[in-house]
Amino acid sequence: HSPVLAATNPAVVQYDPAYGYEIAHIMADGLKRMYGESPEDVIYYLTVYNEPMPQPGEPENVDAEGILKGMYLLREGSMEGVNPDARRCQLLASGVGVQWALEAQELLKRDFGVVADVWSVTSWTELRREAMACDEHNFLHPDQEPRTAYITEKLRDTPGPVVAVSDYMHAVQDQIRPWVQHNFATLGADGFGFSDTRAAARRFFKIDGPSVVV
Repeated sequence: HSPVLAATNPAVVQYDPAYGYEIAHIMADGLKRMYGESPEDVIYYLTVYNEPMPQPGEPENVDAEGILKGMYLLREGSMEGVNPDARRCQLLASGVGVQWALEAQELLKRDFGVVADVWSVTSWTELRREAMACDEHNFLHPDQEPRTAYITEKLRDTPGPVVAVSDYMHAVQDQIRPWVQHNFATLGADGFGFSDTRAAARRFFKIDGPSVVV
C-alpha cells in the first residue's frame, strides 16, 4: 500500500518502474526538478525491487515522455498467426507486474487467440494527478477548449477491455478508473501473505500472469 500513502502527499512524486532504463529517465527528471535552474519543493519516491528480473536495454526511440508522464506502450501485440478479427485487449502493469503482463500476452495469444498490448505504467499516481488537473481546468474554464487526460488520450483508440495489475493493492490501479473509457478490471494484492514463496503469494492474490489471462 506504500504507493497509496505516497499519493496522499502532493509533494511526493511517486513512480513504480519496471526497468533500469525507466529509472534512469525518472532519476534525471528528478534531479532536474529538485536541483535544476528552477528547483521545486518535491520529493521523488521510487519503489524498486529485489526481484530477479531480466533487464533489457533501452528500446530505440523509447517514449521518454510517456515514462515521465506515467505510462507508455512497451510491447504492441502481434497479429501474426492469428485471425484478422481476433479479440484484442490492453494490459497495464507496473514494477514487477510488467513481467506478468508480458507472460499473459504470450498465453493469451497462444492459448486463446487474443492479441494484447502491454503498457508499462511507471506511475499510476502521476497519471491520476494529471487527469485531475485536466478535470479542474475544464471545470474552471468551461468556455475554453476542454483538456483530455493523458491516460484517456493514450487508450482512446485502443481495442478491447483493459486489465491493470501491480504488486500492490487494488487501490493503486483504481486511481485511474474514472479516466479509462473501456471496460476496466484491476488485480491487486490486498491483505497479508498466505504462502511461503512470492510465486505462491501472487497466485493467492490472483495477480500473476495466468491470473491476468483469466
